Amino acid sequence: MLTNMDFPVSLEDIQAAHERIGPYVHRTPILTSESVNDIAGCDLYFKCENFQKVGAFKARGGVNAVLSLPEEQRKNGVVTHSSGNHAQAIAMAAKMAGVPAYIVMPKTAPEVKRKAVAGYGAEITLCEPTQQSREENAARIQEETGATFISPYKDYSVITGQATCAKELLEDQPDLEAIIAPVGGGGLLAGTALSVHYMNPNVEVYAGEPDGAKDTFLSMQSGVHTKVDNPSSIADGLLAGMGDKNFAIIKPLVKEVFVVTDDEIVEAMRLIWERMKIIIEPSCAVPVAAILKNKEVFAGKKIGVILTGGNVDLAKLPF
Repeated sequence: MLTNMDFPVSLEDIQAAHERIGPYVHRTPILTSESVNDIAGCDLYFKCENFQKVGAFKARGGVNAVLSLPEEQRKNGVVTHSSGNHAQAIAMAAKMAGVPAYIVMPKTAPEVKRKAVAGYGAEITLCEPTQQSREENAARIQEETGATFISPYKDYSVITGQATCAKELLEDQPDLEAIIAPVGGGGLLAGTALSVHYMNPNVEVYAGEPDGAKDTFLSMQSGVHTKVDNPSSIADGLLAGMGDKNFAIIKPLVKEVFVVTDDEIVEAMRLIWERMKIIIEPSCAVPVAAILKNKEVFAGKKIGVILTGGNVDLAKLPF
């Protein structure tokens, strides 16, 4: 049995983060759909983080990370790199804390996400859509401004904030048999796995990942942290490489990672739009696609699905 000592984030840390961010984020609803259940062959409980502040779960980790910084460190502001949702979360949290935010965004980031970041008053630097370009630009800004770097996922205060999502899901729907989330950098998946581990270790944790960015899948298969060069997928929020801190949590706690194609992602996204009348972005559709592709794994079970966000460029819908 794994104990608290094995992980750098404790249940007490997650509870403290939940209290810290409580006044600033939403406790999002859980929705169900009989027609989607019929198609999937199981009972799905959708945790709707597309209704979260900034339109994505990233508000949790961003707010927790900024509010966890000591006053002295906070005053020079914060810097991060992100394709959008974490960028918005940090920009919003910095605005609330009254400190500057410097955001490095790939020039391919959806316009809707760019506009939202600018709307919170953050200073945006556009970069090439590579991990190297993101990191180099963020490091340069950090050097120039003295701002504190907050990783989108390789940061324990971010992971702890993201863990509050599954904490709510387990509290509000205690009879779940499994939870599935998408995985990119691994902040949400690591946080989800920790909340499940502490609160109900009988619940199985799964992840969905795009075929064009399947580093977590490959890492889980080999048992060694593996990188994918030039990841590409319609799921723009899941292209970041898995963090080493994240993999150390995910490896022992996540049962399986399922890979899905872009066509399967679009099909799942369309299904949720059509049947549930809610907006989800491609990255958010990945776990739904994983369930539809692997029905035998989930058949007849009660499954919690984290719908991660709804920041989709309405002028560029894939259907």
